[in-house]
Amino acid sequence: MVEVKLKKPKMVDEFKTFILKGNVLDLAVGIIIGIAFGAVINSMVNDVIMPPVGLALGGADFKDTYIVLKDGPGAAVPPYQSLANATADGANTWRVGQFVNTLINFLIIGFVIFMIVRVANKAKRKEEEAPKDPTDKDCPRCLMKVPLKATKCGHCTSDIA
Repeated sequence: MVEVKLKKPKMVDEFKTFILKGNVLDLAVGIIIGIAFGAVINSMVNDVIMPPVGLALGGADFKDTYIVLKDGPGAAVPPYQSLANATADGANTWRVGQFVNTLINFLIIGFVIFMIVRVANKAKRKEEEAPKDPTDKDCPRCLMKVPLKATKCGHCTSDIA
């Protein structure tokens, strides 16, 4: 039996090093979390925020608002009862309502993300402003900073109680 040894290409090691770098893994994790976060935000907008907004606007649902630019060649007779009928007939439509819905979603999502970032920044600021335990003290003789556990000043060599 003949044993053949295959040489592993140098590129495999380079690729392994590249993929295992921290910033590549951080980027991958960030993208995955961003996708999941986007799904949560979209659900919040579509399922929690938009129903009351639609109710406040008298039950308006903009997604079916459209303008027929050119009637379709199909058997359906204009005016079309819905966007689905116009599309099925092959009519050329200007979907103004879809754009309005997308614009409203964008504004709501932008506001929600703004509020989340605002709360996170406020929490971060409070953490930064929190008083920290002192790590040094003043020498009573020369008034230079010395570590808390020091028993002799490193500057003037006097004893510190």
